[in-house]
Amino acid sequence: MRIIREIENENYHGNQKRGLSMENRRFTKLDESFTCQVCGKEVEKLGYTSRDHCPHCLSSIHIDINPGDRACKCLGILEPIGIEMKRETYRIVYQCKKCGERRVNVAAKDDNKKLIIELSSRPV
Repeated sequence: MRIIREIENENYHGNQKRGLSMENRRFTKLDESFTCQVCGKEVEKLGYTSRDHCPHCLSSIHIDINPGDRACKCLGILEPIGIEMKRETYRIVYQCKKCGERRVNVAAKDDNKKLIIELSSRPV
């Protein structure tokens, strides 16, 4: 239950608490709606930062080198394989099914809580 409460909390994102801006992290804000290539569900814009994964199945596409830049040519499916905690922020750990690279994305407040709890029990 702690995971659910912290993700739903408006200040769950550790960078917001410390006053770090996204510009300091080579972040390109690109908040788009899309159709998930894995589960087929329509995904709406996030509204407070860039949407980088499906909140229903937690899958993503290997499309960015730096968040929001759309510069990666791989375009493989990023499969969620676990959860890590870093500076009070839950991050979804992914592995690309095409090239094998591991990536992490910050969990969003509307992500599937049941899947996050399930992923948190997996060693990464």
